[in-house]
Amino acid sequence: MQIRREEPGDHEAVLEINRRAFGDHGAVVAALVDGLRRDDPEALSLVAVDDDRVTGHVMCTRSLLDAPPRLVDVQVLSPLAVLPGHQRQGIGSALVRAAIEAVAARGAPLLFLEGDPAYYSRLGFTPGDGHGFRKPSLRIPDAAFQVVRLPAYEPWMTGTLVYSATFWEYDCVGLR
Repeated sequence: MQIRREEPGDHEAVLEINRRAFGDHGAVVAALVDGLRRDDPEALSLVAVDDDRVTGHVMCTRSLLDAPPRLVDVQVLSPLAVLPGHQRQGIGSALVRAAIEAVAARGAPLLFLEGDPAYYSRLGFTPGDGHGFRKPSLRIPDAAFQVVRLPAYEPWMTGTLVYSATFWEYDCVGLR
């Protein structure tokens, strides 16, 4: 398996992975991916490739932390998707690790997500509220609001995560 940046020829495969991985909610998540691409030209989009077939995808996009002194550019990891027949083989974990490394290399101080704490805690994510962060919506379960602090993080960086408008446009915030 190889992890690499998404290329233009991967676009349809990435949308199909998200449609299939998210079941009934898949069409909305695929539309979110297109919306995030449109609204954040600097988005990080990585794919997992196995035998020339794209089997997984992760995306990290710009959001803001409303910290007391000023707004801070941060990143949000969403979505993470692996084809159903390829799940539980380490593809998702490899994608998340590569995303963390790439976001850190870009100089982002924080990477947030909504997700299963049992899964993401293995990859270095911890509950956001334990570090002075507030979730952007009450629809997000406390345990699902998670963060990894990166080398550019400074202790004054606390406050409320403000999702980009795209997440709200597609109603992809919290439980539905």
